[in-house]
Amino acid sequence: MLDRVFSIAGLISHDKSFEIGFYTVLVAVIALLLARAATSRLQTVPGPMQNFFETLLGGIISTAKEAIGEEKARHYLPLTATLAILICIANLLGIIPGFEAPTSNINFTLTLALIVFVYYNYEGIRTFGVARYFAHFAGPLPILAPFMFVIEIISHCSRVISLSFRLFGNIKGDDMFLIVMLFLAPWFAPLPAYLILTFMAFLQAFIFMILTYVFLAGAVLVSEEGH
Repeated sequence: MLDRVFSIAGLISHDKSFEIGFYTVLVAVIALLLARAATSRLQTVPGPMQNFFETLLGGIISTAKEAIGEEKARHYLPLTATLAILICIANLLGIIPGFEAPTSNINFTLTLALIVFVYYNYEGIRTFGVARYFAHFAGPLPILAPFMFVIEIISHCSRVISLSFRLFGNIKGDDMFLIVMLFLAPWFAPLPAYLILTFMAFLQAFIFMILTYVFLAGAVLVSEEGH
């Protein structure tokens, strides 16, 4: 049923990869335009757009400092805020008739999850060095080190699956829910459905962002936690 739903990108090509690529570029362009609008005329007394983004970024830092500390929350803000904004716009795009959320495609969410996975491990290695970073994978007891190391490797790899499939599954389910509601009751159902899906769009972006901070905290604060 999803393949038969009208899509603006489908007017250009029916190739699914092209459609997702089209909407991915569209999301990036929208994000860049919003960023440009917010920073083109920075003022001491901010305008509506500048005020919105300052509040958003301040809220992200305020939330993340509990997990990683304010200094590092600010340090990693460019990555986490970019992810949150891109994911939120992508999620919201899927609510608009004729458009599709890139986050409803596993390739898109898997790419984001791999970026987070590579980046937080890189930060951990950059901060403590290869030997010291991977040493905590062995656990506190040398006799259990081989088992703990394997378990930790599996645990870290499972984060990629968790991040990508959680976002993909929720947004794909939201899309199917909206389509079913539009087919069953096109005149009465959309408004409550749109409200729910809008909330879910923001929630899923928030969850992905905060998990990124949690994974970064586990990587760069590992020695401070006494492991």
